[in-house]
Amino acid sequence: MSRPTLMNSPFLLGFDEIEKALERVTRTASDGYPPYNIERLQRDGNLPERLRITLAVAGFSRDQLAITLEEGQLVIRGRQQDDRERQFLHRGIAARQFQRAFLLAEGMQVLGADLADGLLSVDLARPEPERIIKNIDITLRS
Repeated sequence: MSRPTLMNSPFLLGFDEIEKALERVTRTASDGYPPYNIERLQRDGNLPERLRITLAVAGFSRDQLAITLEEGQLVIRGRQQDDRERQFLHRGIAARQFQRAFLLAEGMQVLGADLADGLLSVDLARPEPERIIKNIDITLRS
């Protein structure tokens, strides 16, 4: 028995990768930590239109954060270690780790990342779509 899919229209040919990407996105954890924003940055001089992902990572140092590109996903990880030499009378800020993944469209480029005031920002370049028009020759069969 075949399972119904989102992309089962006969007019949507070759969209299997998009369907797999949608399945991967829906499987990701719905943990809200750390909170994040995604904003669109307009063209600025030589810079193309960009996207900026900003995560609230207060308490994490640069050495405790890692950003990788894995099979079309931007993966941001944070790891904090408990400082065993400190004695807390009250512990309201837990040392915790996180992993946040963003599925990128084909051709998206990571321009860079910076950490300031507890906010980690990652800039992405949105590729300019290339307009390609190609004539297809029709052969006559007898």
